[in-house]
Amino acid sequence: MTDWTVEDSKTLYGISNWGAPYFNINSKGNVTVDVPEKGNPVDLKEIIDDLKANGIQTPVLMRFPDILSSRIKLLNRCFQRAMTDYGYTGKYRGVFPVKVNQQKHLVEDLVKFGEQTGLGLECGSKPELIIAITKMKYTDGLILCNGFKDRDYIETALLATKLGRDVIIVVDRKSELDIILQVAKELEIKPTIGLRAKLSTRSAGRWVESTGHKSKFGLTPFEMVECVERLKAEDMQDSLQLIHFHLGSQIPSILSIKASLKEGTRFFTELYNLGVTPKYIDVGGGLGVDYDGSGSTESSTNYSEQEYANDVVYTIKSICDEKKVPHPDIITESGRSLVAHSSVLVFDVLGCNNFDSVESHDFKPQPTDHQILRDLYDISEGLSLKTLNEGYNDLKQIRADILQLFTYGVLNLEQRAIAERLIFNISSRMRKLIRNEEDFADILYELDSFLCDSYFCNFSVFQSLPDSWAVDQIFPILPIMRHKEHPDRRAIIVDLTCDSDGKVNRFIDSETYEVKSTLEVHSLKPNEPYYIGAFLAGAYQEILGDLHNLFGDTNAVHIHISENGGYTIDHIVQGDSMSDVLSYVEYNPEEFVVSLNEDCMNGISKGTLTEDQAALLMKRFKTSLFSSTYLGS
Repeated sequence: MTDWTVEDSKTLYGISNWGAPYFNINSKGNVTVDVPEKGNPVDLKEIIDDLKANGIQTPVLMRFPDILSSRIKLLNRCFQRAMTDYGYTGKYRGVFPVKVNQQKHLVEDLVKFGEQTGLGLECGSKPELIIAITKMKYTDGLILCNGFKDRDYIETALLATKLGRDVIIVVDRKSELDIILQVAKELEIKPTIGLRAKLSTRSAGRWVESTGHKSKFGLTPFEMVECVERLKAEDMQDSLQLIHFHLGSQIPSILSIKASLKEGTRFFTELYNLGVTPKYIDVGGGLGVDYDGSGSTESSTNYSEQEYANDVVYTIKSICDEKKVPHPDIITESGRSLVAHSSVLVFDVLGCNNFDSVESHDFKPQPTDHQILRDLYDISEGLSLKTLNEGYNDLKQIRADILQLFTYGVLNLEQRAIAERLIFNISSRMRKLIRNEEDFADILYELDSFLCDSYFCNFSVFQSLPDSWAVDQIFPILPIMRHKEHPDRRAIIVDLTCDSDGKVNRFIDSETYEVKSTLEVHSLKPNEPYYIGAFLAGAYQEILGDLHNLFGDTNAVHIHISENGGYTIDHIVQGDSMSDVLSYVEYNPEEFVVSLNEDCMNGISKGTLTEDQAALLMKRFKTSLFSSTYLGS
């Protein structure tokens, strides 16, 4: 197809649906990244070429701190607008849950960009508390302490208040209140306490089990009343300053958010009836990211950030006004929404497997050939639009029969090879015949799936996109180049691991918004790299990644977009070397070198290895130990 345009690519991959305003395709046919505040997009292909020229190989995780700044400003702007429009008298206090992405440079960037708006940090463990205390030094941001807590955790949190940190310890389990009060009395430090309510309202999305009465954290209504009575008994009811509830994570529907907000806000207003006057209401996470642009799947949202802010503010205001309770400061823990857009994983394609070009080698059946081979020949010879439906149904049945016949020894290996060659050849010709025939759309979809290529890519799904494997999360994936050309192939993405699950075969169809099993890609050109990007990868993926097959962290670069349309690379974080990942699983790389050297010496003495061969083996071995776990270009 010679009349393919950049606009066609934008439509095909739906980049305007999930990528705006940060990602687009330029007139060169390359994907770009932009920030509205800068207005000068940069070319991802050019960045990759520059990185390669400076010795930084793919796969590489590109982090764009300017997008973080943009997301912080966007969320604050949405809430400020909603509060102004509805006459809300409380303040907005954004908080970033450190668990979403604990990477040092990212947290430091969030704190730097968040100082102007008072962005706080939420920590769910002792290590995350250490990060929060040491990295957030400005006084306008909150530090929220969630998760399971022991005495050390609580002591550290309370003592941090003496450094000027604004720390709120949230009671997730009733027994924690006893420890908080005991430690506070011993240290003579007045705590600021929050209670987490366990909502009964059912949320929505793939993480729906994090809400409801069976949720892992939170207090039941009678436990909340008991906590309030305990605080009153200690004359510390004024320490209770926050009510927290969690709506869920990646909630696709705004209706679910509204329902949970109503119940949670009722908890807040009822505390006033119990004689306590909390200042904050923490609505937790839930603000989703539109990963596929559909507005209708669990990987999408049917609302905008402004609609989310409007509903949060309006719901809280309405219920508080009804109960004549002062408007509290609103806290959100929208970690995914803040950081997902800021990271792009780029990897190169190493090669491909395809089946639709298999030739039949002019097979003509002989009287001695099995009937199934003669049937395939007849389908092939009589193929036309008129016979296609019947021929395709027969072909599917033959595909099933061949395996059974071969298993029971009726077909030999040579006959099975001929049969499969004919099947692929016929299927390929069928697909070409009906490519533009709407009446055969269902058959075309099945043929595309059957004949799709496997693009072998230089990355690990388990390390870099674990949610794609673990929870069927759909990420926007598309080539970062050649968008002026028609993508003439359909493929699944296969990684380097020796695991059948190491693949991506779920993509969104930007026309129907149905999930499809293949991605439109371009034919590979000899001696020319082909790069693919996985977008919106900034939330959870890095920290959840594992060492399957000992593939470690990729290289990561922090790229600042300049006002003049250029860019600078602020940080380069080297990926794991083979030595690194071996040490993670308690091997000593130095012992490997000593052991192999001894084996080489023995080989030389036995005459099975020359000195030159031994020297080359040791050189390659040592070089490998300190090189990337991924393949070189």
